[in-house]
Amino acid sequence: MKVYTLAPDENWICDRFVNEWNENHEEIRSESPYDCDILWLLADWCWNKIDYRLIDKSRTKIVASVHHIVPQKFDKNSLREWKIRDSLIDYYHVPCIKTREQISRLTEKPIFTQPFWVNGDVWKEKKDKSNLRKLYNIEEDSFLVGSFQRDTEGHDLISPKLEKGPDLFIECVSQLNKQHENLKVLLAGWRRQYVIKRLEELGIDYYYQELPEFKVINDLYNCLNLYIVSARYEGGPQAIVECALTKTPIISTDVGLASEVLHGESIFQMDNFLNANPNVEFAFDNVSKITTPAGFDPFTSFFKKIYCKNKGDIK
Repeated sequence: MKVYTLAPDENWICDRFVNEWNENHEEIRSESPYDCDILWLLADWCWNKIDYRLIDKSRTKIVASVHHIVPQKFDKNSLREWKIRDSLIDYYHVPCIKTREQISRLTEKPIFTQPFWVNGDVWKEKKDKSNLRKLYNIEEDSFLVGSFQRDTEGHDLISPKLEKGPDLFIECVSQLNKQHENLKVLLAGWRRQYVIKRLEELGIDYYYQELPEFKVINDLYNCLNLYIVSARYEGGPQAIVECALTKTPIISTDVGLASEVLHGESIFQMDNFLNANPNVEFAFDNVSKITTPAGFDPFTSFFKKIYCKNKGDIK
């Protein structure tokens, strides 16, 4: 069995997944999308990078990962493109039950539901938070709230990316700022213009690292008092499982993987935000099941079933 993985190549998390998968599956890795048994599109919009006329459909089965759908952006053109793509795809993968519910209304193709793995060699708890804060010039006595993502639309670098909930994040931080005398925000990731502008308008201090290495991001998680996921739509986000593995206190809106990883008391709506409580041990226990290398196994098994079925070895 040979598997070819294709990612957007836009410095996004899917590119990391491709690298991690390939590094750990040399024995089944294919170097060409036109010479493989499984063609895995790590994001469904990658489909237009492939010349489907060159694919031997009697051999190659196409699996597309769909992370989530934003209803407000899923217009007639999106539906038309989906139908074209759906005619070419054999199987779908989704990282959470919520996305499965979304796409099951759009396709009759089989859907494999499985969270992406989380790399246990990268994401680790560090107990010496005091020295970590000194290393990154973060005030030791500050109440530090984290957000590592994109929050601004790429077309203008001004408008909020509303599915990520940056406006809700600002509302949460504003409430916390009334309770904590020395609150500061730690931001990482590119396209943070919206949140930075709003924090400056509110006079809330922040630290910002645009594109830190994974080792640095792991350190930054371990500096936090609280991580907030305020999204309206998500497939993960991967920050949930990274926080869980680093034992970073996290609360989240009920999106993506939140209800599958976090304790119910850690999930909030805006009208009860201040009542949410992190439960790091609960989240850590849940995420251990998808930590590498075991986190790869459900994908390998899924691909083997597709391969064997196509070969006629199983019904």
